[in-house]
Amino acid sequence: MSNPNDAPPPQEPSGEQPSGDHPHQRRAGWFPFEMPADRPRNFYEAMPQGGFTGIFSVSGLPTELKISYWIWVLTGLLGLLGGVIGLFGALVLFAFLPGIAILVLLLVLFGAALSGAQIVLAMKMKEGREWARFALTAVAGISLLLTLISLGFTDGRGGSGINFLAGVVATVLMWVPGAQRWFAAARGRA
Repeated sequence: MSNPNDAPPPQEPSGEQPSGDHPHQRRAGWFPFEMPADRPRNFYEAMPQGGFTGIFSVSGLPTELKISYWIWVLTGLLGLLGGVIGLFGALVLFAFLPGIAILVLLLVLFGAALSGAQIVLAMKMKEGREWARFALTAVAGISLLLTLISLGFTDGRGGSGINFLAGVVATVLMWVPGAQRWFAAARGRA
């Protein structure tokens, strides 16, 4: 009778790769996707270095990232302005349709928070933070969703499509080869 504690000795690895594709193996010619390792560990690491005073400084960025940065900042500022106007509109709506006004108020607050986050993320992207670039890409996806929702309510009228288009352009510019090289160099400096 064999003892259950007697396990066979561990096998030495043969060095052969399995014949099937492993999800973590890289193939030649494929875009190497890696999650950024420079994520913030606390709230203060997520805030822009030097505060918001450096919002106008874009020295050291390649042209495509300068354009992307300014698109993100300007659309974020316009989104904040739209949030203030929408807030007043939601408050007026409370007098006539309180149920709808709550929904409008929540959407306006969400949009304003997204716009504020967009500005902060653009400033962190300017510092060479990969996680901010990924987050801005997610913001572009959320903007697509909000654009589709707003088009359902406005029957195609309004300017939300322009904001989405600007987000697409800014996102593409963050991922072009020149920007990729700049982020790789920034990763090497950190």
